[in-house]
Amino acid sequence: MGVSPFKTTRTAVWTRERVERLGRQEVLQLQANAVRLAEPELAALCSEVLKHLPARGPASKGAGAHGQARLRLIARTKAFEARGVWLQDVRASWSGVRKSDGLVVFALWARAIESRDGGCCCLLWAPNAAGARPWSDSAAGRERLEHCKEALAQGRAEALLVHGEALEGRLPEDRARTVLGIDPATVVAIRVEQRGDEYWAVWGARRPAPDAESATPA
Repeated sequence: MGVSPFKTTRTAVWTRERVERLGRQEVLQLQANAVRLAEPELAALCSEVLKHLPARGPASKGAGAHGQARLRLIARTKAFEARGVWLQDVRASWSGVRKSDGLVVFALWARAIESRDGGCCCLLWAPNAAGARPWSDSAAGRERLEHCKEALAQGRAEALLVHGEALEGRLPEDRARTVLGIDPATVVAIRVEQRGDEYWAVWGARRPAPDAESATPA
């Protein structure tokens, strides 16, 4: 029986040293589970450890020997299709609307997720102020803005997590150093908030602590 990482403080169990002993796939899985369960501190720790792991390489340093399943990453378009969403532009779109129920589904860059107010949040769209975010003015960026407005009106949305390595000075939605893919099994229920001219995905605030066992790499 493993020790539940959320029975005590998260850092007391999932220390940096323990996370560093995992392979890339296990860290990605732990990060995905932490994000899904709104445990931003653990998600941030995983992101920090991932910065020092090679983008490609062995999937495990031994953690997989204990029977833990590895993260199965697929292409963004395939992950959306698995949620019943067909993207308008398969190369550029990072959000879409599911025809069956009209729900907006977003792709979020996993490493861009932040901790705030006891939950998780991620910037979905911001204006291209002083030319800092040219992607916002692109066709895909304008599409994302319309989807943000639609999700805000609906009061709920879904999100998929994109794993990869960002390129310095570029938004990952525009261009990334490496895009590893999306785990289609990790789907986050979010709501969209407007903060000034910006739109944010938020989830997990004020939620009770989840069952700890489900946050270990599965």
